[in-house]
Amino acid sequence: MYKLLFLLFASFFSAQNYRFVYEYKMKPDVNKKDSLITDYMNLDTNGKKSFFYNAVKYERDSTYSKDQNYGQLLTSKKYDRNLGYLIEKDYAKKAMKFYDKYKSVQLIIPDSEIPKWNIENEFTTINTLKCQKATTFYKGRNWEAWFSKEYPISDGPYKFTGLPGLIVKMKDSDSDHEFNLIQIKKIKNIFSLIPKNGKSVTSSEYVKYLKNDSGNINDNIEAMNMNSKNGTMGVHLKDGYISTLDLNELKKSKDFDAAVAKKLQRTNNPIEKDIK
Repeated sequence: MYKLLFLLFASFFSAQNYRFVYEYKMKPDVNKKDSLITDYMNLDTNGKKSFFYNAVKYERDSTYSKDQNYGQLLTSKKYDRNLGYLIEKDYAKKAMKFYDKYKSVQLIIPDSEIPKWNIENEFTTINTLKCQKATTFYKGRNWEAWFSKEYPISDGPYKFTGLPGLIVKMKDSDSDHEFNLIQIKKIKNIFSLIPKNGKSVTSSEYVKYLKNDSGNINDNIEAMNMNSKNGTMGVHLKDGYISTLDLNELKKSKDFDAAVAKKLQRTNNPIEKDIK
């Protein structure tokens, strides 16, 4: 089945590159369920590999790699800090690589765990695409997905793959994480900023890095820039993330450093519950 699907996929995407754009909604604070972040993620594929990444981060990094304009980098569009990762899927090898940064160290976390799907006898139409329902328990969460065979690609957002079609919509049972396909387009070139010279670590080692990062956010600050006139503070972290904070709001806190750390901390409601 997988070989047949791969052959259909290779034929369908022959000499063509596609980009599938997903709207991603996530609740970053498990203790504040009314919190909500909406961002946009791209899934690029050339028929052999795919890359899942944040759209704004790629646009920003691509521009900076060409002009090296640091000032423009500071004023460029922003993305959520939890979404600075990159996921590379190799279709033939059925393998994935998860790229993320801890301070200035590029980490690579190999992953071969493919979701085990239950395909349901339920159908619907989403944005003109005929879809079928599938469910899975994956990395600590129960998920509901809707996939379409109109695009014969066994792929989808994040690490989700293994269905006989493209995932169009999916969310977890707690409605903490939700992906919706909003755009499909042919592109000339797929993702090209693959990190080099990374440090390969296990999932458990990666968890330790995340926990250490959350507890020592100030150690990750590369530079800060106060703008009293605008009432803002620019923060540049060692992992490349840049944010503009409300200086007046921070000054209201009894502990200024703790307030900055809270604004910059990673989610305590990760998409993979078993990495907490």
